[in-house]
Amino acid sequence: MKTKIFLFGNFFFLLTAVFGQEKDDFAKRLKAVTNQTAVFYNVDGVDFSSQTFSNEFSEKGLKKIYRKYSIKESDLKVKDENLAYNNLYVTNTRKVAENMEQFNSYYFVEDKDKRVTVFSFGYYEKPDKEFEHIYINRILNNEIPDEVYEATIIDSIDFAGRKIKLGNSCYWTNVNTVQCPYYGEMNWSVHKTLESAKNAINNQFTLTKSARGGKVIAEEEVDVVFEGNEAKAKRVIYGFTGGKSLLVGMSGGKTLTIYYVASKVRENYVSCCMSFWNNDTITENKLAPLLEKVMQLKK
Repeated sequence: MKTKIFLFGNFFFLLTAVFGQEKDDFAKRLKAVTNQTAVFYNVDGVDFSSQTFSNEFSEKGLKKIYRKYSIKESDLKVKDENLAYNNLYVTNTRKVAENMEQFNSYYFVEDKDKRVTVFSFGYYEKPDKEFEHIYINRILNNEIPDEVYEATIIDSIDFAGRKIKLGNSCYWTNVNTVQCPYYGEMNWSVHKTLESAKNAINNQFTLTKSARGGKVIAEEEVDVVFEGNEAKAKRVIYGFTGGKSLLVGMSGGKTLTIYYVASKVRENYVSCCMSFWNNDTITENKLAPLLEKVMQLKK
């Protein structure tokens, strides 16, 4: 069985009219996967999560939760006055690549049931507090539609508004991240704008180049048809520098072919990263079967 190599692989009280407008189409872009008490979300290229604990919202109760999220005693914890709930807010950053940082936001919120719900957001650009407040309120007010939540066991997936049948050999490794052993893997996000989709793809490529244990050995732009639309894709061949690499050992492969695409898909835009190993099943069209579900190479 193969292990995923890249982790991709992250809200102000608005006026009623504006908030209502935001609700019109967000469910078409938002997806979520539930894992026991935690829920993982992806929308507009941002991964975030919520998890509820039975702890009291007190110094003693929060201290145990802080450890789970690697929050230090020295980290500044402030109340976000723009949320209608008792809360503490923490931010930190970590370097993930040359000239690239990951920004993290954490909200420890006392919910309506007097329990602590933790919201965690991750970005490769600076945090968007308006975005955070919108989704915190939607989640706490139970405004996320049922269709947003994906089944844990995969039979088919909702790919930006189109149902794709996959069978039962594939599985989730993250929200909007599916892996089909020996048939390829892909992750995607649905965006409101093409610029947002392109930024997400550029960030993923930067992470690929900086990943330890391997290097980019070939890179080119190719013409593709992605979900019925002509588009440009960045094709990268990624090789591994050590024969003892855990990923190489588990997959049996030596190189990974990766496609990065940002394109209009139906009424929204999609960023998508697709990959397969050199020893995966590869069709006569030079793609793994999973990739062919959404993309074809132009002759």
